[in-house]
Amino acid sequence: MLSTAPKILLTGFPGCGKTTAVMRICSGLKNMRLAGFYTEEIRHNDTRRGFRWKRLDGIEGVLAHVDIKGKYRVGRYGVDVAGFERDVVGVLDAERRESQLFVIDEIGKMECLSQKFVDVVGWLFACDKPVLATVARKGAGLITEVKTWPGISLITLTEKTRDSVIDEIIKILHVSQYGKE
Repeated sequence: MLSTAPKILLTGFPGCGKTTAVMRICSGLKNMRLAGFYTEEIRHNDTRRGFRWKRLDGIEGVLAHVDIKGKYRVGRYGVDVAGFERDVVGVLDAERRESQLFVIDEIGKMECLSQKFVDVVGWLFACDKPVLATVARKGAGLITEVKTWPGISLITLTEKTRDSVIDEIIKILHVSQYGKE
């Protein structure tokens, strides 16, 4: 059965403000119970060294870093798939009943190394709860598939359109939850 809840995907070039948009949308939905995460760069002396995830409840950890060794790699970064599954994917899965909106920043190559993440994203996009997510502009597998799932609103962000898109998404998500603006 096709979900009637909004499923909103934001995409765009790196630096266009996808994470900024997600965080502003979340802050505009003060009365909703949110579950999810966003990602940030880890920088040292103006050099990107990796990426961290931050759950919306404040817990954070390292997703990928140049110093991580192991079999999971994207470019020069080693990816901590086990930690991501335990500390992020597990929470998305556990919060299914209580949350009113799921936030995923981002559906990208590093995150998709986790089959558990891919499975949870599939469930979330099929469930009857709203989802706000960012997705890489390019990529195979889930990155390509999720953009064509039924009922998806795929929005390409630019620095020029970001502010108006944020306001519109807040209205859509508020109406989906409360039936009014």
